[in-house]
Formats: sequence, structure tokens, C-alpha cells
Amino acid sequence: MSRRTATAAALLLAASMLSACGDDGGVPTITWYINPDNGGQARLAERCAADAGGTYRVDVQVLPNDASQQREQLVRRLAAKDSSIDVMSLDPPFVAEFANAGFLRPFDQADATALTDGVLRGPLQTASWKDQLVAAPFWANTQLLWYRKSVAEAAGVDPASPAFTWDEMIRTAAGQNKVVGVQANRYEGYMVWINALVTSAGGEIISDVEAGKDATPTIDSEAGDKAAAIVGGLARSPAVPPAMSTMGEEEARSAFQSDAGAFMVNWPYVYNAAKESVAAGGITQQTFDDIAWARFPRVDAGLPSKPPLGGINLAVSAFTTHAEQTLDLVRCATSLPNNVEYMLDAGNPAARGAAYDDPRVREAYPMADVIRQSINDAGPRPITPYYNDVSTSVQITWHPATDVTAPATPDESAAFMSDVLQGKRLL
Repeated sequence: MSRRTATAAALLLAASMLSACGDDGGVPTITWYINPDNGGQARLAERCAADAGGTYRVDVQVLPNDASQQREQLVRRLAAKDSSIDVMSLDPPFVAEFANAGFLRPFDQADATALTDGVLRGPLQTASWKDQLVAAPFWANTQLLWYRKSVAEAAGVDPASPAFTWDEMIRTAAGQNKVVGVQANRYEGYMVWINALVTSAGGEIISDVEAGKDATPTIDSEAGDKAAAIVGGLARSPAVPPAMSTMGEEEARSAFQSDAGAFMVNWPYVYNAAKESVAAGGITQQTFDDIAWARFPRVDAGLPSKPPLGGINLAVSAFTTHAEQTLDLVRCATSLPNNVEYMLDAGNPAARGAAYDDPRVREAYPMADVIRQSINDAGPRPITPYYNDVSTSVQITWHPATDVTAPATPDESAAFMSDVLQGKRLL
């Protein structure tokens, strides 16, 4: 998901321009529940409504900032078969849960073909359940390795080398008395990091997900041990950032932009955020010019990394009373031209690969090719109807990072997760 939130005033203004409540004069009002952004989705909704020639209006409702809170609000409404939700901006890990519960309206074959044409492989994996497309990839996200060129040059390393590893990065930062920025607070961002480490090592957190609650936790593996060695190793090394176990995206960015910064894994929004920081006097132009980027580091030098995958899919509620108009809105919002416009407007990367060839995108994002390839090669978080149980189990057993060791932490995590799935333990 995007890590930046819109101002309430901008969103309220956009929503009021789009519609009033209800269907006025026979023109249906489509209610779109969105994740917070800079107002880009509200502007996109207005544009799509205008392109539809007045056949529908769009009422934008903003969900909470936190992904778990977004899920809770939507589940509560959909479980009650609330027909006031027509379409929702859904965090990819929750697609399987919502589809399995019967909350989502599957797309027919014609729409499925059109909505997935040219979509990158990463987001495509998150949009289906039981061989049906149940969500349309809207925008995607991934994390890059951000580094300070001066630190890399002083250490004689090339972070853009395909074989650059986490171990090499941590050693380099420690040797230069610098720090590595990560997300290690007990929240979804920590799960994102752990999952990327496990999948980059060739493993998976849970397998046989089609078995539901009888799925097999597989984090207690060689891949899980390698991930734990990196997490705990960084937390106990001289390269540990301040307050690592309460660090989120913004705290990581702050540490990276400080004089102690060397490396950071984070979403592409940090590039424009650094630009804005220069304009606001937060960092110098020299610091900004020292920032470079590369693909997410490898866990094993012999295995390509599986970068994190985020973003948003658009899902149509099974209880909508405006199915055709809602489908029209989804087609419009996820089209290639609007993928480009939304990326430029909101700063959230496109799900369709061709968007990265647009000259305006390439000018705004010099790292466009790295973002595109990273999204295409990304490793999704576990696709299971019980994702919330899986994620929370990992967050609980792997926190704080200073206590993470191998093989103890992965073993504890697998046992805890199994108990939660079987109802033997409550979260």
C-alpha cells in the first residue's frame, strides 16, 4: 500500500464534488471505499464518472490508514451484506479471505481478460481465488534498496550488483559506522520484510493454503532460519538503526536521510519525499544527490531476490445493486491510460507494465525499470483466507527483532501459527 495519506480537506472536497448520498434523479451513485492517498483516487473517480457521460456518480469513502483497520471495517459491513459498498480498494493479502467468504463478485471471462492484459506477474498472482479473477489489479508496489553513493564508494561495494546480499550490506554499514533502515515495528510492514526474506531464500511462510486451517506452516525451514539470522543479526549489529523495533517506513526514511544513513529498504514514495524534503529545508541537495537505488538485496548470493509486493486491487462487492455501473468504473480506473495518470498524480506505481514506458513516468521516476522488474518478480505474501492469522502470528513471534534467533524463532513461529489456525490459541 501507499505510505502517504491525503489531507482530510482535499478528500472531503473531492467527494462532495462527486456526489451526494443516494441515487439522485435516477442516476445511480457508486460508492467506492478507498485506502488513503493524496486524493488521487477521488480525482480518478471524478474523471471516470465524467467519461461515463453522467450514467453514474461516484461517492468516495476513505478507509483508515492502517491496513488491518481497513480490513476490519470492510469485513464488518460485508458480513452484514451491506449493499452500500459497491467497490473497494483492497490490500492484496485480503483478497483470498474476502473471496472465500463470498464477499466479492467474480469477473466474467471477457472482463477478466481485459482487466489482466499487460498486468505484471506480481500483482496478477494476488487477484484470483479458486481460478477466478475476483479483483482487478489497480496499482502495485514494491520495495527497492536505497543507498548512499558516498558510503558504497568508500566501502568499495556495488549495491546494484545482482549478487549484493543482506550480509554484505550489514557488514558494509557496520564497517562505515552507518545504519540500515528497515521496518521492524510490530505491524504489517514487519511481515512484509520477513516474508520477502523467506521467499528470497527460496521458502514460504505457509504451504498447502488450499487446505484452509489445515495448511502447513513452513517458516520453520532453512529459508526461515536464514531470514531470522538476518533480522536478528541486524538488530544486534553496529548497523542497527535507532529504535529498530519501533521503526516503520517513515522512521526508516528519517534514519536513512540522516548523517548516519547508509542503506534502506522502502517503497518508491521515498524518492519524491526526499525531493520535498530538500524544498522544505529538511535535507540538503547534496544529500539528495547522494541517494541511489537498486533491487531488493539477495538473501543467498545464488538466488535472485523476491522483492516485497504491495499495492491495491479493486474488488466489486457481491452485494452491490449497481453491478454494471460498478464494473464500468473498475474498467475505467484500471485502464492503461489511468494507470499512468494515477502513478503521476498519486505517486503509486502502476500494475500494467506498459505504463513504465510512458515518457512522463520515466522522467518522474528515473528508477522506473527497477520498479517494474521488481514488481514483476516480487514474492506475494501468503495467499490464504486466513492471512490475518498468519501475519499476526509472525508479527507476535518475531518481535522484538533483538530476540530473533535461528532456528528458535522460526520453530516457535510455526508452532504458534499452527495452534492459531487450529483454534488452540487466540490472538
